[in-house]
Amino acid sequence: MSAGGGTKAIIAALAANLAIAVAKFVAFLFTGSSSMLAESVHSVADSGNQALLLLGDKRSKKRENPKHPFGYGRERYFYAFVVAVVLFTIGAVFSLYEGFEKIAHPHQVEAPIWAFGVLIFAIIAEGFSFRTAIKESKAIKGNNSWVSFIRRAKAPELPVVLLEDFGALLGLVFALFGVTMAVVTGNGVWDGVGTLMIGVLLAIIAVILAVETKSLLIGESAVPETERKIRAALEGAPEVSKVIHMRTLHLGPEELLVAAKIAVEHDDTAAEVARGIDEAERRIREAVPIARVIYLEPDLFREARV
Repeated sequence: MSAGGGTKAIIAALAANLAIAVAKFVAFLFTGSSSMLAESVHSVADSGNQALLLLGDKRSKKRENPKHPFGYGRERYFYAFVVAVVLFTIGAVFSLYEGFEKIAHPHQVEAPIWAFGVLIFAIIAEGFSFRTAIKESKAIKGNNSWVSFIRRAKAPELPVVLLEDFGALLGLVFALFGVTMAVVTGNGVWDGVGTLMIGVLLAIIAVILAVETKSLLIGESAVPETERKIRAALEGAPEVSKVIHMRTLHLGPEELLVAAKIAVEHDDTAAEVARGIDEAERRIREAVPIARVIYLEPDLFREARV
């Protein structure tokens, strides 16, 4: 996986979630807390999500073939979308069900020391995972805000891990709130309230991930800065007098398709046009290395056609 894919962040999140899932489930067995059970399922779902992201990266490296001439780069988008669905169906729906069930049939939290100990351990572990994801993301985020980074990133893995880790930390706080209130008041309904809060949180994150990855799956153009670089590279070629129109499309996070109609002089020979196209392609790849597939169509510029 490329640097933009954040392999280190995914592996850190996977390791943290597997350890946390075991600890949370043990705490549930001792306490009977629905918040702990919801958080156990949450961590199991997150572990599965990270495994899916790694699988998507592996499958995206398959070579192109006659049936898929542009390769399998979008496999990463597909598996990121599956992650959003898994996060919602397994995490959110289960937590919401458990929350309503616990509110309808409350019971006291037993052996709360187990719940507190595991939740504190989980917050520390998730904090480490979240810190790793932030560190990996900063290398490619630039001056963009975090919201802008999540919305504009073409590699889906880091935004997914960032939102998962952020949601996991908030979910742990909600679980700690629910368990604490249930112990302090002696009313198990608070445990159900904490579980419901976790379910709503997961549903919100799942919707955000689904919307963003759906856009990538359908096909997004390059960001405006990249398109400006491509246009400048084209118009900087001596044989190209103007870019009539241009389209870009991400075939994968690190693979961009560029299609453009370029204006050439009416008295250029075929050989000069061919040299101009070759030079324009070279300049594009120099300015934007991920521009792997380039189609340029020469034409005579006429004002009415713009």
